[in-house]
Amino acid sequence: MADTLTLFTSIGLSEQKAKETMKNEALSSALKEAIIQAQRVRGASGVDKAAGTLLYSMASRLKDPKRLAFLSDSIVLCKICTELQLAAALEFVKSHPEDPIDQKAFERACGVGVVVTPEQIEEAVESIIKKHKDQLLKERYHFNMGLLMGEARSALKWADGKVVKNEVDLQVLHLLGPKTEADLEKKLKPQKAKAAGGEVKKKEEDVALTEEGVSGEGKSLMEQLRGEALKFHKPGENYKTEGYVVTPNTMDLLKKHMEITGGQIRTRFPPEPNGILHIGHAKAINFNFGYAKANNGICFLRYDDTNPEKEEEKYFTAIRDMVEWLGYKPHAVTHASDNFQQLYDLAVDLVRRGHAYVCHQKGEELKGHNSPPSPWRDRPAEESLVLFERMKKGLFAEGEATLRMKTVMEDGKLDPVAYRIKYTPHHRTGDQWCIYPTYDYTHCLCDSIENITHSLCTKEFQARRSSYFWLCNALDLYCPVQWEYGRLNLTYTVVSKRKIIKLVESGVVRDWDDPRLFTLTALRRRGFPAEAIINFCARVGVTVSQTTTEPHLLEPLKVTVTNLPEHSQSAVRVPNFPANEAKGSHTVPFARTIFIEQSDFREVMEKGYKRLTPEQPVGLRHAGYVISFQKVIKDARGKVVELEVTCCGSETAEKPKAFIHWVSQPLVCEVRLYERLFLHKHPEDQSVVPNGFLSDINPSSMHVISDALVDTSVRGAKVLDKFQFERVGYFSLDPDSTAEKLVFNRTVTLKEDPGKM
Repeated sequence: MADTLTLFTSIGLSEQKAKETMKNEALSSALKEAIIQAQRVRGASGVDKAAGTLLYSMASRLKDPKRLAFLSDSIVLCKICTELQLAAALEFVKSHPEDPIDQKAFERACGVGVVVTPEQIEEAVESIIKKHKDQLLKERYHFNMGLLMGEARSALKWADGKVVKNEVDLQVLHLLGPKTEADLEKKLKPQKAKAAGGEVKKKEEDVALTEEGVSGEGKSLMEQLRGEALKFHKPGENYKTEGYVVTPNTMDLLKKHMEITGGQIRTRFPPEPNGILHIGHAKAINFNFGYAKANNGICFLRYDDTNPEKEEEKYFTAIRDMVEWLGYKPHAVTHASDNFQQLYDLAVDLVRRGHAYVCHQKGEELKGHNSPPSPWRDRPAEESLVLFERMKKGLFAEGEATLRMKTVMEDGKLDPVAYRIKYTPHHRTGDQWCIYPTYDYTHCLCDSIENITHSLCTKEFQARRSSYFWLCNALDLYCPVQWEYGRLNLTYTVVSKRKIIKLVESGVVRDWDDPRLFTLTALRRRGFPAEAIINFCARVGVTVSQTTTEPHLLEPLKVTVTNLPEHSQSAVRVPNFPANEAKGSHTVPFARTIFIEQSDFREVMEKGYKRLTPEQPVGLRHAGYVISFQKVIKDARGKVVELEVTCCGSETAEKPKAFIHWVSQPLVCEVRLYERLFLHKHPEDQSVVPNGFLSDINPSSMHVISDALVDTSVRGAKVLDKFQFERVGYFSLDPDSTAEKLVFNRTVTLKEDPGKM
């Protein structure tokens, strides 16, 4: 311990820094090796503080330990003298894992021997100042000086950064002179754009769907995914990825992989077929299929069917249905079970290599760190092979034996299970197997078998990345790269399969497709189009563009036009899209009896109200009539149930302040209005909802109007057809509809025209 402390302080580390370093076993070992190597080259006293700082930085950042001696030599031989050169050196060795290193190429990439003279610095800065002179004179010291430094550093890659900055400051001062009082004033920030009406938009209230990570800033999904390609590795360059483990066989395996794929990007969407997909899965679908599509690659739909107890055929069908609904066609539909025999053979090989063992400890998880390992961890490979064969033959009870891998995951999970016993017939393989592989074992191996280039998953799987690499390398297989992305967080709902089942079983919701849930089948039933889901995932927002059906009434009020004949009837032509009448129209009847929305009549005039009152006439949209109040009819409780009015042609009447919707000879339909299913934003948070999520149900989450009225033009609508009921919202025809009665689900509400109160 004392020798290590002395060694670390000998290169300029403070005693405190040296002691902190010694607590990190991996860093301490690497730094010790680097210093010893440096001393072999320059002697025990030949490593000064500047070299020591670079050695420390190199040891803490280097991912491939076999390059440690090479880089240590480069530092103490003064080939690598700056942090900039060290960064270039680390990048070079990461990009060139094969031996031998091309010394000349390395030195060119790292600027070894390059000398940048003061004259060159002065000349380069002078050229940059000249380029921006007009703007500098205009903005003076409010100009973005970082722009000058950025261009100077780009032009003078290997120059000392401090010298470059001093030269920039000097030449700016020479051009502009000393700062004035005006230069010292803070630059005013531009005002935010105002919303319509001249008012700054209010902060949006919490919505039911939120997303981690950076906004798409209005870019389409394909644009964003093409941009991500710049951050991901190129096919065949897996070794350039941070944390990727390079073995002696890596380059040969990558070469064979490239021969198979031709350099094409390959992704996969690997759902478990034991539940219905929710909005969070939509991001995974879009990310995997979309990334492949945006970059001319292919994507597999692979069912992770390794748990026969929970899998049902209806889930397989529903998953593919949702993928295709979102507009994607899998390159191939595969199953983890396609590879059961190969996965078993690989497990046998893993045991032979000493990387796995049969364990009899109850429970699947062993805690890592200070917890003791399994007492069976060191049993001979031959013994584990015999026991594993007995597991396969069904000679153990469930839970009596598992096959564990000898590795520690990043979250501290020790020796994750590779195989467990389940005496449940599999939907595809029947009774052929009684041992089934786990996700931790299956996932990376199926990726390798399918030659996946980019294994895309959400951030909670980051703790499995090192074990992903470990398992492929332990078996000398091609190793794909796992990339993580931010997941969608949902509020005012639950997406856990187990909890949705409880909601169904307790009668809170009808099924997985209840429109109050955020499963994809529920969102589709509620009326959200696939484009809205894709746009949401891209952070563009939910947009709906469907046929508009304007006559509709949720709370109808009967109106009799007394100055029309008893059996009067005419046809009124109504545009399908009022904002664009060129898109077609349909006809609706107009008779002596019509219905209007109850809110379109007020018995007592209120300031600012523009619709029908005893003193104020109102127009009927598209009908060409203006109606005027004559009489109100009420029931025994005093509720207004009918109005009597007269009408006249709009061309002869004084222009009314508003035009309202109406319907004549309507269809009676059922309308279902939805609100949030839960009262609290995080119903699963026991600090907020101590009695559990089932106690947090919003009693007003669904309101059914059984006698709403809609015009006859919707009579031939098909299930899931979309309609806009003006001033009320977007609606979709529900599968519960019958020939006798249509049922509409409200998808989203519309804000009513503020000019009509």
